[in-house]
Amino acid sequence: MNVRRSAVALAATAVIGAAAPAAATGPSPSPSPVIPSGLYGSTDPTYDGVWRQSLALLAQHTTGVRPAARAVDWLAGQQCANGAFAAFRANPGTPCDAKLMVDTNSTAAAVQALTALGGHDAATGKAVAWLKSVQNKDGGWGYTPGGASDANSTSVVIGALAAAGANPAQVHADGGDGTTPQQLLASWSVPCGGHGGGALAYQPDKHGKLAPNADATAAGVLAALGKGFVASAGKAPRQESGCAGSGKPLTSREVAANGAAYLAGATAATGHLTSALPGAGDQPDYGNTADAVVALAAQGRTEAAQKPYAWLEKNSAQWARQSGPAAYAQLILAAHAMGADPHRFGGTDLVTALNGTGPAPQAAERSDGTGRNARSGSDSGPAVWWIVGVGLVAGIGVGFLLSGRTRKRRQP
Repeated sequence: MNVRRSAVALAATAVIGAAAPAAATGPSPSPSPVIPSGLYGSTDPTYDGVWRQSLALLAQHTTGVRPAARAVDWLAGQQCANGAFAAFRANPGTPCDAKLMVDTNSTAAAVQALTALGGHDAATGKAVAWLKSVQNKDGGWGYTPGGASDANSTSVVIGALAAAGANPAQVHADGGDGTTPQQLLASWSVPCGGHGGGALAYQPDKHGKLAPNADATAAGVLAALGKGFVASAGKAPRQESGCAGSGKPLTSREVAANGAAYLAGATAATGHLTSALPGAGDQPDYGNTADAVVALAAQGRTEAAQKPYAWLEKNSAQWARQSGPAAYAQLILAAHAMGADPHRFGGTDLVTALNGTGPAPQAAERSDGTGRNARSGSDSGPAVWWIVGVGLVAGIGVGFLLSGRTRKRRQP
């Protein structure tokens, strides 16, 4: 659920650069960005505005919160006439042109949020039509139209298609060989027996080799299950086995099971995944760890998800405060997947914290994370789908943005 995209690297560079001391003879610092009144978060939205807004609204909806109308209107107003979304449009009243970089990740995230909230069928229909129109011939999607397919972009689009009622198994690119998005993901599953067996690669390297990537794996597990950002705990497998294969092309169920086995092993020792920024040593990756919890729970491995979830409860508070609404949303979605109460997350009320990063919501029905209203005890119904990513680093303020999916970095 993090942004895992090449564009986020630019955002990270901007944030890291802003954090560095200015040279005495250097240019004057750029003015602080103007944050739209309906947008969640206080940092520059250039590279993640639509992504973080979509996650924030999904997380609110999942917990029974009715988002502020201007927050929903801001997201809907970011759409271009052709149905696509860019990461951020500072002047949504101006028509989109060829200079504006629209992308599949922002579009797919917005589809999931607007579908969950309801009342935006025309907008989501146009967005889904645009996503189908930019599907690559290999069955997948890249971050931008025409870009090489990657596991993260393909996964977030699968989640959008499923949320909007389209069957990803029936979506084929014009002129392609009939490969479905989920079949493409299966072809990127690292074979059992080798390093990272069961994981998904972000994409094959130029020699066709597959390197395990934890972020891509968490995204791919959900996509293989036909799910998006919001997922409830699945039925526990009869036996939590390791990576398994028959020598035949993997089914989506096998892709999900093998990916979950990899994530369970990757988090078993420390309770978290790791990431490294260029020039820095390995450090905990909060965003990808939250994604792993959702993936493990969705595949039915809630027992394996307990350790990383407990680690997040104990250690993620500062990361979430620094990273803002997308990070809070990721943690809320992890709590939801585990059937836990996001109001009582390691001493933090995640819902109140998220609501405080933007316009006050219209109303809230406090949920204990199990689908039941904590005040009345009545069923509040199933929640809908997250991401990822767009989160990209863990722990340094860029937080959710750099912990992201489009990172091609090899994961443990």
